[in-house]
Amino acid sequence: MSEIKISTEVQEDMRTVLRGVDELLVETEFAQKLQKSRDTGVPLRIKLGMDPTAPDIHLGHTVVLTKMRQLQDMGHQVIFLIGDFTAAIGDPSGRNSTRPPLSREQIEVNAQTYYEQAAKILDPSKTEIRYNSSWCDELGARGLIKLASQYTVARIMERDDFTKRFKGGIPISVHEFLYPLLQGYDSVALKADLELGGTDQKFNLLVGRELQKEYGQPQQSVLTMPLLVGLDGVEKMSKSKNNYIGITEAPESMFGKVMSISDTLMWNYYELLSSKTLDEIATLKKQTEEGLNPRNVKVALAQELITRFHNAAAAEKALADFEARFRDGQIPEDMPEITLPGSPLGIVAVLRESGLASSGSEATRNIQQGGVKVDGQKIEDKSIQLEVGTYVVQVGKRKFARITITA
Repeated sequence: MSEIKISTEVQEDMRTVLRGVDELLVETEFAQKLQKSRDTGVPLRIKLGMDPTAPDIHLGHTVVLTKMRQLQDMGHQVIFLIGDFTAAIGDPSGRNSTRPPLSREQIEVNAQTYYEQAAKILDPSKTEIRYNSSWCDELGARGLIKLASQYTVARIMERDDFTKRFKGGIPISVHEFLYPLLQGYDSVALKADLELGGTDQKFNLLVGRELQKEYGQPQQSVLTMPLLVGLDGVEKMSKSKNNYIGITEAPESMFGKVMSISDTLMWNYYELLSSKTLDEIATLKKQTEEGLNPRNVKVALAQELITRFHNAAAAEKALADFEARFRDGQIPEDMPEITLPGSPLGIVAVLRESGLASSGSEATRNIQQGGVKVDGQKIEDKSIQLEVGTYVVQVGKRKFARITITA
């Protein structure tokens, strides 16, 4: 691509594109694409692929979807690619074992739910929905062998997770090598100008770039977003780690979970999830440093997210319910913050080790008398285990602690 002078408007667009980004490859190249698009009026083709391996989306998934919406609002064509074919293989990224294949029925159910939830972020009227089975099914054995000939085993083995499994003697099935090739072929089929993904997808996205070159196409740029840290402030957001906020959760639950994140982590959530501009976030941060209560800033974030995934009325009600609990003395604004390792931890051990009870017998007695609550819910079973996550634990009317359970 010949050098094009970058206008002030495109420089501003690049500032939005780079917000919260881990890496954009190649940055100067993508700026040229944006300028050419603005000069010609031809929108860029922006691709995001998601395999429907689970039915629900949490806030961690929405980081890349939010970036897609920003590009969509600039006027570019976003393509939400549902990997119904590749889901049957399973993405081996970051895994230390072969992912069990999903049935066609599971994939179809998950795919429908995925898109319905993604539509809460993307503008459905301006989103192109594609399924990669429409071209992968047509490849056949001959096409698949031709595709495999475009990439070497040495290059595939550069993937960190493959290397670790191979050196550790952990089995790698041959079909797993096909996954990055098929994801890359999606970019060829869609003639993508930019592909988005999490940092764990970088290798696969670069394969797409290389395959486009082999097929005589302009190479896509690659944009990776950081993995959102979960409520525990340590691990990436994940259902399996119980440190997530699902976008279909009840408003009151979403509100409480957002309020449980640390004041430091709150700014990361603002940058990756909020629709506020960077200047607006910087102003909020400055106001907080000058004395604004971080709780108020967190409330605003909770309301914004609930409005996006539910509606404004639900956000107002969640706030009213939360404030009523404070007025009634149910939850204090300030409470000790305690981190306990060793998930899962039994509730008796949690109470004892956090100092909310002086002994296991006192903890048991408090539970039996109905005086223990976790996130506002009364605990009646002393055998309950708390997984990784952050919880507001209450004993009696006056003892509170925000307890983070780690692995």
